[in-house]
Amino acid sequence: MGGKYRHEKIKQEHTIIEDIQPLLEEISTIKGVKSIIPGRINQRSGSGMESYIQLKYNTPSGLKMIAKTSSSLQEIFIVTNHEDYVIKKLKEKEFVK
Repeated sequence: MGGKYRHEKIKQEHTIIEDIQPLLEEISTIKGVKSIIPGRINQRSGSGMESYIQLKYNTPSGLKMIAKTSSSLQEIFIVTNHEDYVIKKLKEKEFVK
């Protein structure tokens, strides 16, 4: 399917790293998360590391995170008005490093 579409709170404009999709679906259930917007995927050299998401910084509309696998990086933007609460929940559920 080409173009933009939304599956619940996750906007699908770009492909999503396969191992990260289940994490994004769980993150979308956190109260206060309005939307999740995955960015483009970039290639990286890696050594079979486990997939994870790294919290980067707050943005005017919420949070920026980086999803990492052994071969790819992807920016993930979370739209929220409750950054501190969402960060707390992300850490409690061990979704981010």
